[in-house]
Amino acid sequence: MIGLVLVGVLVVVVGGCVCVVWAERGGPRWVRAVAAATLGAGGLVRRSRRNRGRSQDGSAFLGGDGGGGGDGGGSGS
Repeated sequence: MIGLVLVGVLVVVVGGCVCVVWAERGGPRWVRAVAAATLGAGGLVRRSRRNRGRSQDGSAFLGGDGGGGGDGGGSGS
């Protein structure tokens, strides 16, 4: 069931991208409307991701603790 929902979302996203490209080439009015809605939704997603990133302390962008987390490297065996 979840797979069908994901496939449906994928079809909608790909369809929106096709409409954006088609509208750039001068498609019909409904294609331009779908393209505008797609670009608007993309802008909302970008804005929400920026706002979510500002609300966190930034550790997610640094990989947790900000350290390398490796074995120190360079020691060779």
